[in-house]
Amino acid sequence: NNVVLENTTGSIAKVITNLTPNTTYYVKAYATNSSGTSYSEVISFTTLDKVEHDYVDLGLPSKLKWATYNVGASSPEEYGNYYAWGEVTPKTEYTPSNSETYGVPLTDISGNPQYDAAAANWGGGWRMPTNTEMQELIDNCTWVWLLQNGTMGYKVTGPNGSSIFLPAAGYRSGSSLNDAGGYGGYWSSKPLSNNLAYGLYFDRSRHDASNSDRYRGYTVRPVRE
Repeated sequence: NNVVLENTTGSIAKVITNLTPNTTYYVKAYATNSSGTSYSEVISFTTLDKVEHDYVDLGLPSKLKWATYNVGASSPEEYGNYYAWGEVTPKTEYTPSNSETYGVPLTDISGNPQYDAAAANWGGGWRMPTNTEMQELIDNCTWVWLLQNGTMGYKVTGPNGSSIFLPAAGYRSGSSLNDAGGYGGYWSSKPLSNNLAYGLYFDRSRHDASNSDRYRGYTVRPVRE
C-alpha cells in the first residue's frame, strides 16, 4: 500500500501485513518532493514457515534438541528435500558447475539463513547442526538399523530413552537419486575445505562423521537450543 506523508523528514516505518509464509519479497522505498522522486536500494526478505515443527530432547550433554523429521518432510520416514551444501533451495541437478558454494571460502554457516537450509526454511531458531553436534549424537546415542513404517534407517536413542529416526535417504548427484534405502547423508554446517563439507553418513554397518563434495545433494535434519 502507498502511504502519503507531507512535510515529513527522518525515518518512516511501514508495517506490511498479509504476507505469504516461506516467500521471498523485494521492497523499494521512494520519496517525492518538489525536486522529484528518489528511490532506495532494493532489499529482500523471506517470510518464515508458519508450521510448528516438533523436536525431541534426547538427553544429550549439550541439551541440544533434534527435529523429528527432515527439512521438506512432514513425517520422520519421509526423505524430504535434498540440498547442496550452503544452498537453501532444492534443485533438479547437482553438479560442481551449478553449486553456489563449490570453491567458495566460507566458515561455519549454522544459523545463517543465506546458506543454512534449516534456518532459511524453518526459521524460529532452527539451524543446521555443527559437526561437533553430530559427533555428540554418534558418541552418546544407541543406533539401531531398522525398517520403520516402510522406510529403512536408524533409530537413534538418547541417554534419556527418547529417540529420533533418520531415514536412509541416499544422495543426489547429477540428476539421479543414489542409494536411497541403503545409505544416508546429512549435512553439517561446517566446511572442511572450499570444495568439501562435513556431514553425518551411514549405512547398515556404520555411522560416522565424515565429509563429502559440497555440490552433492544431501538431506538436512535441523536442531535448536
